[in-house]
Amino acid sequence: MDFKIPFIGRAHKYTQEEKDVILESVDNAVPLTQGKYQNEFQDKFASYIGSKYCFAVNNATAALEMSAQMCQFKDGDEFICPSHTFTASAYPFIKKGAKPVWADIEKDTRVISLNTIKKCMTKNTKAVVVVHLYGFIIPDIKEIADFCQENNILLIEDVAQAMGTSINEKKAGTFGDFGIFSFHSHKNITTLGEGGMLRVKDKKYADIIPMLRHNGHCAWEIQRDNYWTPAMGNVDLPELNGEYLMPNNYCLGEVECALGIKLLDRIDNLNKEKRDRALKFIDFLKDFDLLKFHRIEDNTHNYHLLVAYINDNKRDEFMQKMSEDKSVQCVVQYYPLNRYDLYKKLGFSESNCPNTDDFFDNMISFPFHHMMNDNDFEYMMQSTKKVLEII
Repeated sequence: MDFKIPFIGRAHKYTQEEKDVILESVDNAVPLTQGKYQNEFQDKFASYIGSKYCFAVNNATAALEMSAQMCQFKDGDEFICPSHTFTASAYPFIKKGAKPVWADIEKDTRVISLNTIKKCMTKNTKAVVVVHLYGFIIPDIKEIADFCQENNILLIEDVAQAMGTSINEKKAGTFGDFGIFSFHSHKNITTLGEGGMLRVKDKKYADIIPMLRHNGHCAWEIQRDNYWTPAMGNVDLPELNGEYLMPNNYCLGEVECALGIKLLDRIDNLNKEKRDRALKFIDFLKDFDLLKFHRIEDNTHNYHLLVAYINDNKRDEFMQKMSEDKSVQCVVQYYPLNRYDLYKKLGFSESNCPNTDDFFDNMISFPFHHMMNDNDFEYMMQSTKKVLEII
C-alpha cells in the first residue's frame, strides 16, 4: 500500500556544504579507510560528548559486539536488558555466552530504571544494558551507573536513538563503561546510511580497540632490517585482563567519517528542531485523552521517534483510520524481545515485564523524520485530530 505519509524515510537531507565534504573526501582520502578523517571524526565526537576515548565503527551493532567481547563473560554469567528495545541491544551479549534477564520499563518514561534493574539482579549479574529509547535519556542514569560501579557490574549504554541528550550537561553515553551510538539512516544524523561510534571509559579498553576493530593489525615489536620483512605489519590477538580476544573488521570508511565530522556541527540544531516539532504536535492534541504522549521540553529528549500510548483499547481502530482514511502510515514498534521466535528458540522467553507488555499492546509510532516537509507534517497533525474526533 502506498501512503501519502509513509513511516519509512531517512533522517535528514544533506546541506550543500555536507555534499561538498563528501565529494572532497572521495577525491582526497588516501586510503579510503583507517585514515585522517577517522581520527578527526573520533576526536571531534569525543570532544562533543565530553569523553576521552571514542572509536568510529561501521554500525552501532558492531560497537555492541565489541562491548560484549570486552565483558568477558564466563559460564553462568547474566546480563540485564530491557525487553522493550531493538534486538541488537541484546543478542551480541548472548553470542558471547551471557544469559539475558529481561527488565521492565517504567510506565511514564517508557525506559528502564534503577528500580526495574534491581528486580532482575542475581549473584550472576555481570553486565547491565540500558537503552535511552525514543531519544530520551534515562532519568536516573547516574544512579544506575553508581549502583553498577558499587556492585562491580559493567554498564553498557545504548545511545543509538539519544545522541546529544544530557542530564546536568553530562551527555548520554558517558555514564557507563561503554557507550554505543548509531548513525544509521533513520537516526538524527546519518553517515550515508550506516555508521556508529563506541565510547569507552577506561584506557585498558581503548588500548585494544584499534586491534579489535581492525583484524588484529598492529605494529611489529621486533627490529626489522627492511620495511618489507617479514611484512608490512603484524597481526596479533588483543589481550584484556590476561585473556585473548578474537579480532573483527568493523571499520568505518573515510567518506562516512568526513561527513560525520561535518554533521556534528548541526546535531544540536537537528535535535532541537525535532523536539520543537514534537511539542507542537503533542500540544495541538492536548485536549484528546485518547493519546498519551511523553512530553519533555528540555535536552533530556531529542524525539528521535514520536510515540504515544492509546487508551481504551482503541489502538487498532485508530491505526486503521489513519491508514485507510488519511493515508498516514503509523506503526507499532519494539515487539518485546522475549516474544520473538529468535529468543524463544534460544530458551529466553521467560519475563516479568507487565509495563512492557501493556505499552507495546497499546502503543503507536508516528512518521517523524527530520526531512518531512512542513506541509506533510501539518497534514499528519490535522489528520490525527480528525481521526481522534471521529473515535
